Amino acid sequence: MDTKVAVIAIIVKDSSAAGDVNALLHEYDKYIIGRMGVPYRAKEMNIISIAIDAPQDDINKLAGAIGRINGVTAKTVNAPE
Repeated sequence: MDTKVAVIAIIVKDSSAAGDVNALLHEYDKYIIGRMGVPYRAKEMNIISIAIDAPQDDINKLAGAIGRINGVTAKTVNAPE
């Protein structure tokens, strides 16, 4: 299985979406290297950074699923090959 290392940056603007985000992250937990969450109270948002080592298709599926949640934005940065 060919895997890639990437970082998924997630911004949760709607706090009611946090449960949906966490459920998705739990589904992909076997690939997650680490996670950091920072509440940014001044802007009423949460910023989550996920380091992941997974097949590219799974990285894309996770980031896409997270990005489709209302009130949430996700962007992926892949490590150079």
